[in-house]
Amino acid sequence: MPRGAVPARVPRPSSAWSPEPPEPSACGWSSVAGGAAPGGGCPGPPNTTTATGEGAPMDSPAATFTLAYVVLAVCFVFPPNEFHSAGLTVPNLLSGWLGIEDAAFVQFHLRRGAGTLLAHALLPLGYYVGMCFAAPEKQLCSVYQAPNGWKIFFLLAVLAPTIVGILIYYWSLNGWRNHPLVKTISLYALPQSGWRAVASSINTEFRRIDKFATGAPGARVIVTDTWIMKVTTYSLHIAQQQDIHLTVVESRQHELIPDSNMPAQFLTIRVASVNPNVKSFDIRLNSSEYGELREKLHAPIRNVANVVIHQTLSDLFLETFTSLVEMNQTYSVPSNQELDPCIGCMQTSANIKLLKNCQEPNEGECQQCYCRPMWCLTCMGKWFASRQDQQHPETWLASCVPCPTCRAKFCILDVCVIR
Repeated sequence: MPRGAVPARVPRPSSAWSPEPPEPSACGWSSVAGGAAPGGGCPGPPNTTTATGEGAPMDSPAATFTLAYVVLAVCFVFPPNEFHSAGLTVPNLLSGWLGIEDAAFVQFHLRRGAGTLLAHALLPLGYYVGMCFAAPEKQLCSVYQAPNGWKIFFLLAVLAPTIVGILIYYWSLNGWRNHPLVKTISLYALPQSGWRAVASSINTEFRRIDKFATGAPGARVIVTDTWIMKVTTYSLHIAQQQDIHLTVVESRQHELIPDSNMPAQFLTIRVASVNPNVKSFDIRLNSSEYGELREKLHAPIRNVANVVIHQTLSDLFLETFTSLVEMNQTYSVPSNQELDPCIGCMQTSANIKLLKNCQEPNEGECQQCYCRPMWCLTCMGKWFASRQDQQHPETWLASCVPCPTCRAKFCILDVCVIR
């Protein structure tokens, strides 16, 4: 090799791999590590997040606790069926103090309303205590070191159950005489008796099996022979039947209800007492229960808003059944035969007789019934409807059913009213 000549670089074999360090760039790192940025700018920083998710931000324990507490608080205030089944309601949790509803209805709801109000007032304080453990960095256990917003929240959380506790204590003085429910009941007491005598009468009527009761636990409607009552979350509204005016004020149509998967109509009825000291209240019920409610009430229900009330299929059939039977041939009982009370309801006298009038005696499916009159028209109509295919109401009027006594088949044309 001539002197002064530069020796040629010998290429490295391809099998030997030794990466050279990346050359520095104006951005501070090589484009090989971070990749080129969109638009020809500087490349982004190297991606250090692994496929396992290491380095990703985790959910805050305070946010998780807040969400869980809000859901549980809402379910505790408005308990769904699952909470009722699990016993996570105020009446179940305080059952030892409240007693039994059937034994003392009025006294039970006096304590239940007060206990429910206090339990719900303690929910904000429970949230604050839980946040002391869910967010220790906020130093909520020491109120003086907590942020100003949390100091105000703690003050309100303590103030709410304190005020409620004082109010309940005031109500309970002198045997609950200061309670709004006791003041309402006292309006119906005689001069020589007190509210406990009226409460005893209400308790007795509530224990009867013939009362009308409907609605969810937080909005129950109870009608006895003398009283109409509405049970809410915190109170019990009550009015005497002989002193009230009932008015249908609203109707709402629901396309689907969970219990029956059928459309339903719900009516809102205003209960107003003639006594100005008794507050008016509204009751809400399904239109299918409207007929049963009217049977239990002594006062008529006014429909000022001209609401169209949809009856149940059985009620509609019973009206049609009655109108068709009244067009049939009548039956005259012998002068020496006395009519017994209807064995179905035992409230009215038997007033129908089954006679085969649809066809000749030996023709068709219907048979001659030889039973004496034992049923009223309403009970026979209910029996006729109960023996039908509920999925095909279009076949009801043309069908035959067996006599409830002798099992002889008859149709609507064979039902004769006694004159």
